[in-house]
Amino acid sequence: MKFFLCLSVAVLAVAVSAAEDKKDATATERPKTFRRLIPADVLRDFPGVCFASTRCATVEPGQTWELSPFCGRSTCVKPEGEETGHLLELVEDCGPLPKPNPKCKLSEKTNKTASFPDCCPIFECEAGATLEYPEIPTVAPPSAEKKDAKA
Repeated sequence: MKFFLCLSVAVLAVAVSAAEDKKDATATERPKTFRRLIPADVLRDFPGVCFASTRCATVEPGQTWELSPFCGRSTCVKPEGEETGHLLELVEDCGPLPKPNPKCKLSEKTNKTASFPDCCPIFECEAGATLEYPEIPTVAPPSAEKKDAKA
């Protein structure tokens, strides 16, 4: 199971690198993909498997599903050494849209119905223009917040 997840991550990294290498000199830009772990939805009648709400189906740990109609995919993850049935969902998506830039526009090459990550928006910018993305706030773990409060 660990090997499958590691292999999937390695394949994803190669695919993202290959997609980034396809950028042409006319400043066509595809946003980076974002990954985050969240607690998985689990139905009480189906313990030990994730509930994929976009498919209305259960998914075994290690399996991946598309998040259609959204642009993304998720993987059901059982944390290493976890025996309580606690599952996580590794969500991969396009992340936030860039800040508005009059020198950049959404490309006609964008295919919203393609599989992830090919469904992510592609932007075309005038020479010298670059896209800026908003910062994504992170939440500190509860234990870190308690330590900060004591200081």
